[in-house]
Amino acid sequence: MSQPVPHPPLPPGWQAQWDQSAGRYAFIESATGRSQLLFPGTPLAPSTRSPASRHASRASVSGPIAPPPVSNSSFSPTPLPGFAGARGPPVAGSGNPLLARGNRVPIAPLPPFNPNGANRPPPPPGAPGGSPVAGGDPRAMTPPTAGPPPARGSRRQYAANTAAYIAGDGTGGPPVSGHGHSASVSVGPSSNFFSPADPAAHQQQQPFFNPNAPPDQYGQGQQQPQQPGFQQPGPPQGYGQPPVAGMTNQFGQMGIAGQRPVASLSTTNLVGLPLHPGELYAMQPPEILLPPNASFSQSETRNADPSYQRMTINAIPTTNSLLNKSKLPLALVITPYRSIKAGDEPVPVVSDTVIARCRRCRTYINPYVTFIEGGQRWKCCMCNLSNEVPQLFDWDQEKNQPADRYQRAELNSAVVEFVAPTEYMVRPPQPPIYIFIIDVSYAAINSGMVATAARTLLESLDRLPNDDSRTKISIIAVDSCLHFFSLPAGSTEPSMLVVGDLDDVFLPKPADILVNLVEAKVAIESLLGRLSDMFKDTHNVGNALGAALQAAFKLISHVGGKVIALSASLPNVGPGALKNREDSKILGTAKESTLLQAATGFYKNFAIECSRSQVSVDMWLFSAAYTDVATLSGLPRYTGGQTYFYPSFNASRSEDALKFAHEFGTVVADPICLEAVMRVRASKGIRMSAFHGNFFVRSTDLLSLAAVPMDQSYAIEIQIEDPLSAPFVVFQTAVLHTTAFGERRIRVITLALPTTSSISDLYANVDTVALATLLADKAVERSMQAKLEDARDAVINKLVDILGTYKATMTSSGSGASPQLVISENMKFLPLLMLGLLKHIGLRQSSMIPSDLRAYAQALLTTLPSQLLLPYLHPIFYSLHNMPKDCGTIGENGVVLPLPLPLSSERLERHGLFLLEDGQNIFLWVGRDAVPQLVMDVFDIPTYADLRSGKRRLLIQQTLPVLENPFSQRINAIIGKVREARRGPYYPHLYVVKEDGEPSLRQWALSLLIEDRMDQLPSYNQWIGQLKDKVNDKSF
Repeated sequence: MSQPVPHPPLPPGWQAQWDQSAGRYAFIESATGRSQLLFPGTPLAPSTRSPASRHASRASVSGPIAPPPVSNSSFSPTPLPGFAGARGPPVAGSGNPLLARGNRVPIAPLPPFNPNGANRPPPPPGAPGGSPVAGGDPRAMTPPTAGPPPARGSRRQYAANTAAYIAGDGTGGPPVSGHGHSASVSVGPSSNFFSPADPAAHQQQQPFFNPNAPPDQYGQGQQQPQQPGFQQPGPPQGYGQPPVAGMTNQFGQMGIAGQRPVASLSTTNLVGLPLHPGELYAMQPPEILLPPNASFSQSETRNADPSYQRMTINAIPTTNSLLNKSKLPLALVITPYRSIKAGDEPVPVVSDTVIARCRRCRTYINPYVTFIEGGQRWKCCMCNLSNEVPQLFDWDQEKNQPADRYQRAELNSAVVEFVAPTEYMVRPPQPPIYIFIIDVSYAAINSGMVATAARTLLESLDRLPNDDSRTKISIIAVDSCLHFFSLPAGSTEPSMLVVGDLDDVFLPKPADILVNLVEAKVAIESLLGRLSDMFKDTHNVGNALGAALQAAFKLISHVGGKVIALSASLPNVGPGALKNREDSKILGTAKESTLLQAATGFYKNFAIECSRSQVSVDMWLFSAAYTDVATLSGLPRYTGGQTYFYPSFNASRSEDALKFAHEFGTVVADPICLEAVMRVRASKGIRMSAFHGNFFVRSTDLLSLAAVPMDQSYAIEIQIEDPLSAPFVVFQTAVLHTTAFGERRIRVITLALPTTSSISDLYANVDTVALATLLADKAVERSMQAKLEDARDAVINKLVDILGTYKATMTSSGSGASPQLVISENMKFLPLLMLGLLKHIGLRQSSMIPSDLRAYAQALLTTLPSQLLLPYLHPIFYSLHNMPKDCGTIGENGVVLPLPLPLSSERLERHGLFLLEDGQNIFLWVGRDAVPQLVMDVFDIPTYADLRSGKRRLLIQQTLPVLENPFSQRINAIIGKVREARRGPYYPHLYVVKEDGEPSLRQWALSLLIEDRMDQLPSYNQWIGQLKDKVNDKSF
């Protein structure tokens, strides 16, 4: 339902209430209870129109109707200057049946966000840039003050900043919660998008910073205004609830037209359009507009939250030909085990083991099924088969009394977890088993990795999942030999057992080297406390990682578990030995892709064996030299694990030790999900066609995951095999797994989406972030199978196809040449994200990127959830020296963050302090002309010349010295917020970058400014020009 036009501030003693019958606000006087439809103090004006025309339009109390304002509009509404003499125009909107006739008000677009200028209202009529607004009104507002109203000409004029109060599309619907992307307007290309060639648009733009503002604390920067709307974007409200979009949708909800609501489609010209990053980070997926009565449940959680499951298009085309015509890829992006942050609702658990499933397609009962025959049977929402309702479905087993079925979690929540009965088990649930393989070669000891790992594991023993005291643990040290440790129950001292035969590994005393954590805790603690000292004098440079993995597999293959391997050197002894194959001469050439492919099939074949035995492998790689991340990351890729890489790790730098300790401790303490299988079911006519992520495809659509890490993402492409006739379709992901406390459970995630036969509806429902996630997955896969250049070309070609098809089908210019590059409003950030992908270290054309760094970046691109992938593709850029006074303080939603800036070096100031981060690293940029007071307040160093660049030395729980001044505390609070706000175990490094400091560090930080020109890659404006030329040169 579209948002109504809000009213100006009410006089004291009045309140507004939505009148459903009148389709507008009614104003109630609190003292007397009297209500009226006119704004208080607004008597009727003499009408110059016929009675018939009086009913053809409705007075507006808020001024001329403008398109839904961009979500970066941040200025606070203030009382209208000159409001007393203003008169309300008729509401112009094609979506309201009451406005079929009458004068229409020209819809003047609000000026887009200008990072250098405020979103100020346009000048008043008669002033430069102002224009009168056409329209008449039989009930115009008159001034409440004495004196005659101002003379009225043939056209009525209004206060210019009345548009500040517009929050909807003016269709007059009742208020609904949601974001501007869900507002309902007429479908079709808009002629009102901003064009830089339009002089009137430039006249409306005013400076964002006040040049007359007094200087801030550090003398040279102006304070940038705060936009609270971008600090803590909340989840979409009313997700999945159908809004009203025009007359057709109103009739559809009344059952007259029988149609579902239609999403809005607004066309935007990208040429010269300034994009505000805050809008990108606050952007929510398009609202899911299901038909009326699609679900019997009215719960807000009846459709999956996008953090669990999201679709690239929130409306499913009815035919495959329509999907192919649009050039849009259709895929699910799934994060089945999203971490639970403070304030998140836990996943409801159904513990009575009463599981209702369809007999034919095996779909789990969900909020979109239909109960028939008096509630005795239910019809499947996917295959329409009639199924019996289980006998105990309406019985509360805990209270031993009848229960209301409509209160059951699986009928009200799209994400639910069932406790599985015994028929879902082929064996008793396995206990959590951890095998730690620790490299103790010279490189590992010398870097401090062994000491840091042992200390972190020792401190994390009590945090390991062990609710039922069944957890088992084993520690294997490896250099050119294998070092097992016997830890019999009741012993206090471990004994070392060394095996030198690497070709045929055997296990000495297997019952004593894999022990119960509780029973052998004293011996384990003793071992971890002495592990580094045992090998402190070693000069052994061998690393028999392959043999150690084989030994761990033999130890737990009969039951399954998790292998956590920490390696600080290239495996060079025994099975799976690798050679240094990096050649700087082929970096940046067509042969570079060979370095991103596995050097040997040993690790992939071993990973497949592990997957069959429910053994998962995590790789933790540390090295100052070549490590062959491309080969070793294959182990987690096929076993459901994860890869972590720490280049040039040295624990003597406390920031390196703290980052590894934080991430290692978080991962080993996370709740573990073992021996899992995942399957996605969909309505009839839809098939899962391709899979991306860390798993092994056991059959055509069954994915095997020996373990399911927290906050890991998977993408599944979808194909439409048969035409869809249903008004909506359902996708359901089911993950059968064993919990860390010994229960077999099934996590079910249900997503319902409408179907459409309109190509404009497809474009209006594109989820840009989900689409970017899929394209990143496909690009990485292409680079592994072919060449990096092929992957980059595939990204460009797909983007050109989407833009060209949109231009050919949705604009009047068709396939002819055009000076504009147009796309739907909800997809305007897609070219920028794709530019970020092409400039990303995982795909960028460069001869200076080591293959290990590139391979690790590609591993992250294919596993990060959307919340982490977005800043990884489009980093976040803050100006700290001139941020508003409330930034860094505690607000209603936690620490208040500054307004993000566009990623361009034009924003850097020589006297400034800036923060740039991508979720993996944080750069604190200090300008060469920074005043001494700023340097002293932040770093406790007298001058800029005394400041050293590089990784900051991190104190416990702090990223910078917390000094006795408010600015230092605010900076620390912002950095802490950046590190803790997102899901996942990652703890970004902090680097201090001096403007004239170390060239390589400076260049690394500047490479995150993706809107700048970089080597052979274009700037954002050049990129838009190239795309426009490609679209014009190609026939669609």
